[in-house]
This record gives sequence, C-alpha cells and structure tokens, in this order.
Amino acid sequence: MARGQQKIQSQAKAKEKAAGKGKGHNLHEHKKAAAKALTHVCPVCKAQMPDPKTFKQHFENKHPKEPMPEDLKDV
Repeated sequence: MARGQQKIQSQAKAKEKAAGKGKGHNLHEHKKAAAKALTHVCPVCKAQMPDPKTFKQHFENKHPKEPMPEDLKDV
C-alpha cells in the first residue's frame, strides 16, 4: 500500500487518467493510423502488409507454390 506522498501522487495520476489525459488518450487514433498504414493485402491468406517489399517477401516465403501477383513482379 502506498502511503503519504505516493498515495497523493497515485490518486492524482488516476484522476488524470480518468479524465482522458493519460497515456491511453489517443489509443483509438493510433489504431486508425496503424490500420491505414497496412495497405497491401495478401490474396491467399488476407494478411496485411505496410509496403510492397514486405508483401513480396511474405508471398515468396508463405506461398511459394502460388503464382506471383502481377503487381509484385516488378518490385
């Protein structure tokens, strides 16, 4: 149990977090930005990747028997 000054600081921190000023305040905005960054979707397994290079590596490693999509051949 916290005593004295620690208790006061803990209560102030809890009150600030409850008011929406804590670390998790912009959590929803971060999730939206992260989802927006994942633009490439694998047609086989529906995994999402942020850039074509990662997408090509994923496709070569996870789906070697599948034909390469046209948009990945020039990457």
